[in-house]
Amino acid sequence: MAAGPTVRIHPVVLCSIADSSERRSEEARRGIGTLLGTVDKQTVEITNCFSVPHNESEDEVAVDMEFAKNMYELHRKVAPNEVIVGWFATGHDITEHSVLIHEYYSREAQNPVHLTVDTTLLNGRMSIKAYVSAPLGVPGKTMGVMFTPLTVNYVYYDTERIGVDLIQKTRNSPSRTVSLSTELEQVGTSAARIQDMLSTVLQYAEEVLSGKVTPDNSVGRFLIDLVNKVPKISAQDFETMLNSNINDLLMVTYLSNLTQAQISLNEKLVAL
Repeated sequence: MAAGPTVRIHPVVLCSIADSSERRSEEARRGIGTLLGTVDKQTVEITNCFSVPHNESEDEVAVDMEFAKNMYELHRKVAPNEVIVGWFATGHDITEHSVLIHEYYSREAQNPVHLTVDTTLLNGRMSIKAYVSAPLGVPGKTMGVMFTPLTVNYVYYDTERIGVDLIQKTRNSPSRTVSLSTELEQVGTSAARIQDMLSTVLQYAEEVLSGKVTPDNSVGRFLIDLVNKVPKISAQDFETMLNSNINDLLMVTYLSNLTQAQISLNEKLVAL
C-alpha cells in the first residue's frame, strides 16, 4: 500500500514528458527533467515541467544543473507560485544513476517526488509511477536509499479538459488529426454529453426503484447533492432568460461583424 502524499498530475505535464522523450538525442537512453507545482500537507500537485540535458553511460551520469537553475528562474517569472517538487525520468525502472540525480533534487526541494513515465509502452500502456526516497541502513555504516511508491491521480483544469477531449478524438481518425470545432458544435457536443449522463442517472434510479439494482448510499448522496445544486426556476422563466441571453449574444455577434466589415472597408478606402 502506497504511503506518503498523493501525487496529482495535470495532462500538460504528461504531454511535455512525452515530447521530451521524442526530442532527446539518439544516444540518450532516457529523458529527465524538473517537475514544478505546489505542495500541500498531503498532496503534491504537478502542474508544469521542463526537460534537462544530461549524459548517461554505464559508469557515470552528468546533468546540466546550470541549465536547470536558469530554466527554473525563467519559470518563476511567469508562474511564481510553482516551485520545484521533484524530477521525472522516461522509462519503467529506477537505476543507480537515479539515486545520484535524486540527491541533487533533495537539495532543491524537501522530500522531492521521482516520477517515472514509460514512454516505451513496455506493457502496451504508458505506465506512470511516483516515488519518494527514504534512507535505508544502519546509522554510521553504509547507507542506501529505498524508493517508496505513492498514489497517483490525474486532474485537470477546464481549459486542459478541452485539449484532452480533442486529443481523444484523434484515436478514431485515420489520419490521426482532427480540426477544431466551432463554438456551436462544442455547445451541441456538451449538450449531447449531458443528455447521455442524465439518461444514465435516470436509468440507474429506475432500476433501483424497481429492485433490479442494489441501492448505493454514496451514489444517492451524490444525486441529492446534484439535485440541490439545480436552481429552482419555472420552465417559463428559464425560457425567457434563455431567449434574452440568446438575443444579447446575437446582438454582440452582429455588432462584431459590423465592426469588422467597417474596418475592412476603411482599409480599402485608405489604400485608394
